[in-house]
Order: sequence, then C-alpha cells, then structure tokens
Amino acid sequence: MAGNFKIGELADRTSCQVETIRYYERIGMLAPPMRSSNNYRTYGEAHVERLLFIRHCRALDMTLDEVRVLLNFRDKPDEDCDGVNELLDKHINHVVDRIASLTALETQLRQLRGRCSAADSSKACGILHALSEPVPAASGAVGNPLGPHC
Repeated sequence: MAGNFKIGELADRTSCQVETIRYYERIGMLAPPMRSSNNYRTYGEAHVERLLFIRHCRALDMTLDEVRVLLNFRDKPDEDCDGVNELLDKHINHVVDRIASLTALETQLRQLRGRCSAADSSKACGILHALSEPVPAASGAVGNPLGPHC
C-alpha cells in the first residue's frame, strides 16, 4: 500500500529500527506522521525517501548535525549548493584525520602485540605489563615498545 503504512512497515522498507524512526521524529529530522482514524501513525513515500537519505548519510559516518544541514539543503532545492560541497570537504578532512589516528593506533597495537611472542604465564606477559605503564599525555602512545617480552 504505497503511501499509507505503519511504522513497522516503514522500518522494514528502510532497514531502520522503529526506535530510531521515533527518535528522528522526536528531534525533527523526520516529519511527524499522519494519524489514521484508529490513531495509528501512517507514513508515506516522503518518509521513506527522507529516512533512506538520513541512513545513507549516517552510513557515510556523518553526524546528525551534518545530516541536518544536508536535509536543509535538500528541502530547498532552488538554493545554491556551495554549502553542501563545503560540508563534504570538511567531512572528508575529518575522515582523513581519523584514518591517520587509526593508523597510529594500529602501529601502537602492533608494537604492543610484539611484546609477547609466546604463550606463557600472565605474570610474565609483556602486553599486560605494558598496559600497566602510564600513557604519555601528549602522544597517547602505549609506552615504550621495547621492554620485557614473554
């Protein structure tokens, strides 16, 4: 039934949880549904399209604030889209920064893993010893990767 379905059907059509749909309604990202004669919420194709748009943005790791900005642009189709490009450029830079942080984290974890090469007692485990050391405030590093090994 196109354009007249309940929240469970909207959830199924968009692969979105009912609680999430209600949350998006509550924060104003999804328009309130119409009410049927028996007071059930009824949703239409516009809800499906908007929810799929939100889900796609979230799948790209955009914040709700970023999604809200994009929805505002989407809701005003005749306006200039420079702001969309600017938002995407900022998001790309954020992703690049996160990749660099995750790469540094991977390096730290590999160094930590290198501290224990054999199965031994937990008492002698270099990984557990390293995790007990203070973390340098500036670097967030795991500590000196050169230490006792298992």
